[in-house]
Amino acid sequence: MSRNDARRRAAVPFAGMLLAALVAAFPVAGAFARSSDRQKPMDIEAGRQSGTLTGDSVNQLSGGVHITQGSLDITSNGATITLAGGDPTRAVFTGGPVSLKQELDDGTPMSARADNVDYNLKTEIVVFTGNVSITNPRGSLSGQRVVYNLKTGNVESGGEGSGKVKVRILPKSAQGGGA
Repeated sequence: MSRNDARRRAAVPFAGMLLAALVAAFPVAGAFARSSDRQKPMDIEAGRQSGTLTGDSVNQLSGGVHITQGSLDITSNGATITLAGGDPTRAVFTGGPVSLKQELDDGTPMSARADNVDYNLKTEIVVFTGNVSITNPRGSLSGQRVVYNLKTGNVESGGEGSGKVKVRILPKSAQGGGA
């Protein structure tokens, strides 16, 4: 097994948790990320990698990061993965736009974009900042900052300065008869 294969396999638990957090951050949708995706192989590509995926460490990915796992597709310019005792504790995607696309368990497509995405695995809080846009056929949410608490389901969003939060919830009839 090559060094890159070992790093990719070591990152799988982190990405599965990140995926669930990011997709769950869409407050208008009641569905969850496609659960079968977490059982599929994960592929990570980056222009450069620095660090280790063991012990207490920080792993830097740069030069264009692309992660795929099943229907999940994440792209960013860079990512920082922090580990404690070999377990991921924080993942920060930077250099926006950070783009995430995935299919939910009910088959609904979902997409999110932000300048930065910061997921604290210890507190289970995901923070999207800068030009946030989260959409699916059920509606949309946009603003400058969206904070999602995975433990409580609480979503807080707001603009920075004079910015506003914009939420659109479509009536069931406009959602194609679903949900």
